[in-house]
Amino acid sequence: MGGGGGGVPVQGGDNRGLGGGKSNLLSRYARNEFNLHSKATIGVEFQTQSMDIDGKDVKAQIWDTAGQERFRAVTSAYYRGAFGALLVYDISRRSTFHSVSRWLQELNTHSDTTIAKMLVGNKCDLANIREVSVEEGKALAEAEGLFFMETSALDSTNVKTAFEIVIKEIYNNVSRKILNSDSYKAELTVNRVSLNGDGTDEQKPTSRFSCC
Repeated sequence: MGGGGGGVPVQGGDNRGLGGGKSNLLSRYARNEFNLHSKATIGVEFQTQSMDIDGKDVKAQIWDTAGQERFRAVTSAYYRGAFGALLVYDISRRSTFHSVSRWLQELNTHSDTTIAKMLVGNKCDLANIREVSVEEGKALAEAEGLFFMETSALDSTNVKTAFEIVIKEIYNNVSRKILNSDSYKAELTVNRVSLNGDGTDEQKPTSRFSCC
């Protein structure tokens, strides 16, 4: 994080952004925590989050990737195989909004074109010093075919909703692919093996989000 936009993928996902507040966004969602003195992400960090979708326990690995240019080669690798991404900018810093196009181009270059993507205007609690309007964010999202939402990691506004929209879209996308491809199903089911409480081994597909 720093002076640009960013995104989150889910293998579900990636969270990329430079100075957009993405790390606190992920901390608020995964642990309900917020750090006023949060530092820039170094390399790659991730959280695992579970949610119920249609009565099924879905686990998403959400990756928070560094937004700084010097980590670009490392973080780009995490787009491959990601099923979703959140591109995060700071509504009070236009420079981060301008960086979204670069992050989006990088994401499109290194990921599947069908992944779930959301543009997130973070820090909506700073509306009094807003530099990017809601209309601008919506217009960019519509032009690029992205979901859109404004959030606040500070006061939790729309944080859970934003992540859950993307995770549910990933789940739907993966479910459709499984129905249409036996080989895809086989590929997914070996990603993770967990031991259930009844002593049986159950193979489960894993979703990964990548955040930068």
